[in-house]
Amino acid sequence: MRIYKNINLRKVCAVFITGTILFSTSCKKSFLNVDPQGKQPAVTFWKTQQDAIDGVSSIYGNLRSWSNVGFNSLAVESLGGDDAEKGSSSNDASYLNAFNDFTVTSTDGQVSGFWEGQYQNVNLCNQVLDNVPAINMDQNLKARLLAEAKFVRAFSYFRLVRAFGAVPLRLNVPKTPAEFNLPRTPKEQVWAAIEKDLDDAAAVLPASYAAKDLGRVTKGAALSLRAKVAMYQKKWSEVLTLTNTVMTLGYSLFPNFDDLFRINNENNSESIFELQCEYNPGIKDASNSQYAQIQGIRTQAGYWGFNVPTQELVDAFEAGDPRKEATILFVGTTTPQGDPITANPGDPSRYNHKAYVPFNTPYDNVNPRGGQQNVRILRYSEVLLMNAEAANELGNSTQAISSLELVRARARQGNVNILPKIVSTDQAVLRNAIYKERFVELAMESDRYFDVIRQGRAATVFGPRGWKANKNEVWPIPNNEIELSANMLTQNQGY
Repeated sequence: MRIYKNINLRKVCAVFITGTILFSTSCKKSFLNVDPQGKQPAVTFWKTQQDAIDGVSSIYGNLRSWSNVGFNSLAVESLGGDDAEKGSSSNDASYLNAFNDFTVTSTDGQVSGFWEGQYQNVNLCNQVLDNVPAINMDQNLKARLLAEAKFVRAFSYFRLVRAFGAVPLRLNVPKTPAEFNLPRTPKEQVWAAIEKDLDDAAAVLPASYAAKDLGRVTKGAALSLRAKVAMYQKKWSEVLTLTNTVMTLGYSLFPNFDDLFRINNENNSESIFELQCEYNPGIKDASNSQYAQIQGIRTQAGYWGFNVPTQELVDAFEAGDPRKEATILFVGTTTPQGDPITANPGDPSRYNHKAYVPFNTPYDNVNPRGGQQNVRILRYSEVLLMNAEAANELGNSTQAISSLELVRARARQGNVNILPKIVSTDQAVLRNAIYKERFVELAMESDRYFDVIRQGRAATVFGPRGWKANKNEVWPIPNNEIELSANMLTQNQGY
């Protein structure tokens, strides 16, 4: 298993562009085609239009990093939910079980790594937002690049605030010693900053791009994340308005749920935002990630078998729902691509099908197995479910049922004998139906844990595993960050 060096938040904030732009010029996603700049000091950077482009490319690149898609993120954003558990062999990375049974402490390395990864993103975004405005360059391109940086900064703070609550809000690169050490900002102010960044981004970003820029942040992505941010704060009128707007932007549900997650269908009609990865033979700094490698079937060389579906998830699907097999790979079955799912003694009995990469997909000794699998962040089906939830909370059961039915109709794929249409207009009944639909539709996509908490159901759903109210709504603030701040940072209640 690969070991990753942790980077202190204050050190990260002091780093400029050094070591962040490391993408192969062979990558066909051309906006990531950046020559290595690892030894270029900041004082000679941020001078040209190309510097601005490269700086934003470094932001996208860091989103694929270990802290953003590896153990750190899966621990903090997935393993607390009732859809996922550690997996792998019982003695491999057993410390991850602490997220499933809520025994995590403030010294846990995954919590610290996740915190650092998000602030690395913030740092890179702040560098762009501080330096690019002064560059003499095409003004429309400048505005778009700044909007892309604001989206990623908002996305990173969204991940931070739902994981930790109040966090330090850093909106500029620190220039004096005092600016390196900030206290926690009340979460209401963090939410407000996220909203402003997304509003600013949505006002500038295009609805789509030419092929060479496929995968960049769009207006639809900014509006969709803005709706999700409003949903977490129960601002239902905003959620409804924002999702109604996204529903006019030309997205559509991909016909086949299983095919939706395969490499050859990346950036499809349902994709609103996904992290772009690519196979580059023999290129050490290729634009790939370890997301799929971590979760792949253990009997296949190079895969680790972590973050696997739970029995609770298996039981959550209605009879005949095709999404069950499209979400869960069961040992003893064969994939639609012809790969047999096998296990050695002690291996998991099921795997995350959404992270599955066909066994014959190319890889080499410098590109992790499955490294070309894009990571889906925002899908149109979630927009429809947010729309349904907001409509129901506002008393509009007709629209709620309509948006919910679109998701269920795609899932049933014309089979009228399964997944009957939800027809109840009772608000409580419809609310539970929407919650259930989010569970099965978005399973294993790192939302379930926080979904249940925001819905106010965590004590019931997670309580049997040790979840405690007034503590486990958030994870602990990393102890090393508290110590390095000379106790400027305070700990969350209960830790």
